[in-house]
Amino acid sequence: MKTILGIYDAPPLHWVGDGFPVRSLFSYRNHGKLLSPFLLLDYAGPTDFAPAEQPRGVEQHPHRGFETVTIVYHGEVAHRDSTGQGGVIGPGDVQWMTAGSGILHEEFHSESFTRAGGRLEMVQLWVNLPAKDKMTAPHYQTILKTDIPVVMLPEEAGIVRVIAGSYLGHAGPARTFTSMNVWDLRLHHGKSAELSLPEGWNAALIVLHGTVVVNEKAQVKAAQMVSLDRKGEMLSINAQENVVALLLSGEPIDEPVVGQGPFVMNSQAEIDQAIADFNSGHFGQLSH
Repeated sequence: MKTILGIYDAPPLHWVGDGFPVRSLFSYRNHGKLLSPFLLLDYAGPTDFAPAEQPRGVEQHPHRGFETVTIVYHGEVAHRDSTGQGGVIGPGDVQWMTAGSGILHEEFHSESFTRAGGRLEMVQLWVNLPAKDKMTAPHYQTILKTDIPVVMLPEEAGIVRVIAGSYLGHAGPARTFTSMNVWDLRLHHGKSAELSLPEGWNAALIVLHGTVVVNEKAQVKAAQMVSLDRKGEMLSINAQENVVALLLSGEPIDEPVVGQGPFVMNSQAEIDQAIADFNSGHFGQLSH
């Protein structure tokens, strides 16, 4: 069994723009090496929005040096960026954005969701890039619900949606720069699952809905995270209610992490260069 290193409560909610009320369940500033290659996870919602005329969201902002992974559970999010890409993702869809050398990006509620209103619930995960890939060309992977393998857990305990990595020979569609698993888990009340994770990888279980008992001893509730040691391979989860959770595991990137706002690099000098490049317009511009 992988040893439990800690169980962490979600901090107070804060708003990102006027469209995303989020709780940052972890960040590299307080969990650093424990969760590499994962940098940060914002859990937005669940929040009910009234119908509106103007889409709510986040105005254009830059990124460099990492990837953002947006997983939508309820609602719709529209995005566009300085590479000319754009689109809408809805329930079950994933947007995997490689910021790389630099991108300008904006995210808003979709027009149809804005007009109709409804429940918004999503996760945005930041994934680090190794030093050799931090300046790679920006690009997108739009991963639709129909692209993601759904694998039954043994004894009908629930399902695993394999977004990245693999589970029982089923490979997820996301292309990653380092080895990792991103699994969207659904467990039925009263059922248990034993999951095998690679020795030497960091791992964390983030519970979004319901309550679980991990490794037969630690209770983890909604909007809590449990971090696991690199040593060992097995993880046991018992669902005390119907559960929605995200299981992250990845090969650590053992390099310095220096971040400032929307930039995550390996040194302060690289952060200073990112700021200078952004201010001088090297990230391009959003068309209007």
